[in-house]
Amino acid sequence: MAMLPTSGLAADSRSLAALRSEAARDPKTAAKEAAKQFEAIFMQELLKSMRAASAQTGLFDNEASKLGTEMLDGQMAVSFAGRPGGLSELIARQLERQMGLAPGPIPKTKPAALNAGSAAELAQPTREVRIPDRAAAAFVRQHDDAARAAERSSGIPAAFMIAQAAHESGWGRREIRHADGNSANNLFGIKAGASWRGPVAEVTTTEYVDGQPQRMVQRFRAYASPAESFADYAALMTSQPRYQAVLDAGGDAKAFAGSLQRAGYATDPRYADKLTGVIQTTLRLQRTQG
Repeated sequence: MAMLPTSGLAADSRSLAALRSEAARDPKTAAKEAAKQFEAIFMQELLKSMRAASAQTGLFDNEASKLGTEMLDGQMAVSFAGRPGGLSELIARQLERQMGLAPGPIPKTKPAALNAGSAAELAQPTREVRIPDRAAAAFVRQHDDAARAAERSSGIPAAFMIAQAAHESGWGRREIRHADGNSANNLFGIKAGASWRGPVAEVTTTEYVDGQPQRMVQRFRAYASPAESFADYAALMTSQPRYQAVLDAGGDAKAFAGSLQRAGYATDPRYADKLTGVIQTTLRLQRTQG
């Protein structure tokens, strides 16, 4: 694996090649490193301008001392860059949005759409939805293959599962994370019960008790990849008898969402209505891409 430049600026061809290679394998990490590089360059130019504004010619000033000063400024700029709350965080978020890695504003669904029925009805909307940010569509594209594989094993429409993943994760903005900040890749909010033998992530979440929201710590399943999350969701739906009505819903979005709520998948009393609306949005995004 090529190593990203961490002790200096990516000014030579080898460092730039390593950054490009990492971008192909891990776009988010590459975006953060590129943002750090931008901040370091900015800081170096800022230090250079400050020195130029207060420059005084001395007896011992020469080309060697100037070079030493420039090298010192470069090292200071690199040491300043990438700190929490710094400029690089803002740059990284912007880069991730431009690369389609971080969702921006998500299309809103009007309440009238919550009464929609079958997938055929939803796939033929009477009006186009305006997509304010391509990151929402990127979420749909990103998980399409995993959702189709889960559809083959469960019979649940891939679009319905992508929509549920979008609803549970806030289109990827509210990922379940480990204590170290790494993603648990749990897109469906599946909790780690007594039968779960895999890794877990403990997070504070909102649960509804007697219709009232309460914050509490819960244990969630953790996966090596988002695809594993889709596969485990499909296995859960097909292995638990209480979800039989979910499987029987076929292409009816409202029946699918309602069956999930009645089976106790979520405690939110408006879960079915919210999920039905997100399914409509997902189908419209797929139609726009197609």
